[in-house]
Amino acid sequence: MTINETQDELIEDFSFYEDWMEKYEYIIQLGKELPLIEEQYKQEQYIIKGCQSRVWLHPEFKDDKIYFTADSDAIITKGLVSLMVKVLSGHTPKEIAESDLYFVNQIGLQEHLSPTRANGLLSMIKQMKLYAIAYLNK
Repeated sequence: MTINETQDELIEDFSFYEDWMEKYEYIIQLGKELPLIEEQYKQEQYIIKGCQSRVWLHPEFKDDKIYFTADSDAIITKGLVSLMVKVLSGHTPKEIAESDLYFVNQIGLQEHLSPTRANGLLSMIKQMKLYAIAYLNK
């Protein structure tokens, strides 16, 4: 699936939920389904700066695509990073760097997250795009 197809699927998934408590439960569930990051990547160098909770993000460049693994010590934040991994992992650096992540606003994350979580989400997006830019010329 393309990045936009995955985003559209997430928008549709979130549309099934009536209120934000249900949406938060869904985000938490996504976090629980996030594949485990290897312990060796739970180090300072993989922590995303700008997140209130600790979030580890590890990129692996394989077959001209970037595959992300991640984890967080906070359950909602783990769900948020899971959303980002779902959307961006398995794509080329160019696709990731140029992606317009419109699903964030369309499902209402920007307006329903606390300011610290919203900043953390923006930090996740920024870090994933920075990794993509770094791999562009590989």
